[in-house]
Amino acid sequence: MRVLVYPHDLGIGGSQINAIELAAAVKELGHEVVVFGYPGELTDRVEELGLDFVASPKPHRRPSPRVLRALADTVRDRDIQILHGYEWPPALEGWLVARSLGRVSVGTVLSMAVADFLPRTAPLIVGTAQIAASEQAKGRRLVDTIEPPVDLRENRPSVDVGVTDFRERWGIDEDATVLAMVSRLAHELKLEGILTAIDVVAKLAASERVQLLIVGDGPARSEVESHAATANASVGRAVVILTGSMADPRPAYATADIVLGMGSSALRALAFGKPLVVQGEQGYWELLTPDSVDTFRWQGWYGVADGSISGAERLRQSLDAIIGDPAERRRLGAFSLAEVEQHYALTDSATKLEAIYQDALDYPTPRGQQVRDFARTGSTYSRYFFGQYAARFRGTVVRDDFNARPVAADPRMARSHEDTR
Repeated sequence: MRVLVYPHDLGIGGSQINAIELAAAVKELGHEVVVFGYPGELTDRVEELGLDFVASPKPHRRPSPRVLRALADTVRDRDIQILHGYEWPPALEGWLVARSLGRVSVGTVLSMAVADFLPRTAPLIVGTAQIAASEQAKGRRLVDTIEPPVDLRENRPSVDVGVTDFRERWGIDEDATVLAMVSRLAHELKLEGILTAIDVVAKLAASERVQLLIVGDGPARSEVESHAATANASVGRAVVILTGSMADPRPAYATADIVLGMGSSALRALAFGKPLVVQGEQGYWELLTPDSVDTFRWQGWYGVADGSISGAERLRQSLDAIIGDPAERRRLGAFSLAEVEQHYALTDSATKLEAIYQDALDYPTPRGQQVRDFARTGSTYSRYFFGQYAARFRGTVVRDDFNARPVAADPRMARSHEDTR
């Protein structure tokens, strides 16, 4: 197969890293794969993995006519059979080009909800069983689940990632219990939990030798820096360390005694055999244990709290259970590693993706259904576009609009631990 993979951008982030690593794994299965996108920090990673790269024009309003023309030219020049877009703009643009050229498109959405206007005649891949069930309930038939996978050759406890140099560079206390967060510093989805973690660690520092390591960058960086500075001043030492963005954050995972995180970052922590406290929204924090794992297999490595107790209290409860108990941390770390090896290996995900591609080629959507879907997609997108325009006029638009409306917040999609067994 000849496949074009189109991440939504090439800045550092979970969705685009998954796109690139899965592209390389599919190539290893014997297929021709090219990555298309606007150059960014991950361009070097694309080339490091031996993938061909085609630079796109800088996108503005989506779908972008300039990007569509460049994408169509690449598909013709490379005789691409399958266009695979990650997140809604590339998925929509890939579908439009595939439809015009008689090719096949596949979309992946790893956001916490799926845009209603995405075409239903193109196969869709989502990151959680819960979101897949939500989409099926809305009438979407062509939906599969591939949780964010982890390359277990490069991410595991036995890999030397330069921990000693990393600790020296960032002044990490040899006697401290190190908590780590590897996260984009975004206002939606991330910031609430990051600020809560800073507050909790500052209070813990009164009785425990503890440090919080935050790896990442983004639009909320100034708020995080200010909060960290206040916490460090209140304690009188560096209990919160900000490294900024790291193209290779593996030393942070390897250094940590406990990882706080969500999504692909959480799963990467498991590969390093670390205890994990899963971060979510509205005060959600939950320690990964054999009792809680089925919830995460259903809703993904994220959650939305019910508001019965504060986020700080929930996080403190999770940390209190393990921070002073190295034996329990080792036990949960071993459980973490077993979980990722059994369910989230990159090689297994690539084999599943290969099958999805083959089905898309073998069973194309009849033209009549495509025409009806084109009309539905156009009208639904128009409502979204004008709604966003009105929100910008009112000053109420959000940056990560579909992450701001997570499926996990819908009580109709909740599932108990017992239901998932």
